[in-house]
Amino acid sequence: MVTTEVFENLKSLQEILVQKYELEGKKNDAPKQLSNQEDLLAKTQKEFIELKSTYDETQEQVTKLKAQLEEAVKAREEGEKGVANSTTHREYEALEKQISEAKIHEEQYRKDLQHEEKDLAELNERLKNSEDLIKFQETELNSSKESLNKELASYDQKLSKLKTEEDKVTKNINMIYAGEENAELKAQEILFKFQRIIQRNSEGIVSVRNGVCSGCHMILPANFANEVREGEDINFCPYCSRILYYEEVSEDQQEDYFDMGVAGSLAGLDEDFEDEDSEEREDEDEEIKSEFDDEDEIDDEDSEDAEDEDDEDSDDEDDDNEDEE
Repeated sequence: MVTTEVFENLKSLQEILVQKYELEGKKNDAPKQLSNQEDLLAKTQKEFIELKSTYDETQEQVTKLKAQLEEAVKAREEGEKGVANSTTHREYEALEKQISEAKIHEEQYRKDLQHEEKDLAELNERLKNSEDLIKFQETELNSSKESLNKELASYDQKLSKLKTEEDKVTKNINMIYAGEENAELKAQEILFKFQRIIQRNSEGIVSVRNGVCSGCHMILPANFANEVREGEDINFCPYCSRILYYEEVSEDQQEDYFDMGVAGSLAGLDEDFEDEDSEEREDEDEEIKSEFDDEDEIDDEDSEDAEDEDDEDSDDEDDDNEDEE
């Protein structure tokens, strides 16, 4: 049968496509690790640039403090020399004030310089560590790029081989339908749907056993299951869209659908139907009761009207009798 040949080729195509899509997934995911390394390197380089900027600013501050300290020392020394050669008390007091202020500035500049030089030394050590880290990350990145290129080349080689096998199976399926009307369109439609199924599931063609799709474990309509059993055409599961083929089972392998664990979602159908029937019966009873109530009301009204009419007739008769008397 044509469908039997198609099924055999689809099973072969399924194995090929599963490997193909798996390799394509690995190929797409492979550069992600490389991207993470590149991001990490870029982050480290950015931190190094910021650290270098802080280092340069600290270096400028150290240079400035050294110049200020040198001026303060020079001012103190000149004042001390001038004191020895001072001739008046006013000149002596001015030189003493100069020496005192110079000492204060000198002490402050030394303290600030010591602090800045300490920070500068720490920044310099951090810069060296950052440089070493950048070199290490660059080496790792280059190694990863080389390894990735080899890995991608291996994937491409395998994918190329699978493409050849896929084209061969596809050609076979096209040849099977060659004698039918709209052969190319029919074959392409089946192949397109089958490829989409494999992309979502590892199985694209599954068996029907006891009227149940082995892919999604849903019970198929009886007429549809018979069509699959006849095997005159390619049928897709109405629930999971997989291609179906019929598989005979022996009597001792037959299963009760409603006792199957996989069909657990269908186990409550009887209860649901019973509940629905019960609700429908209750609704019907209420409608019947309502109708009876309405009829009773109508009967009561008719009875009251009849009684009123009888009373009126009786009154009329009494009046007539009085007139005759």
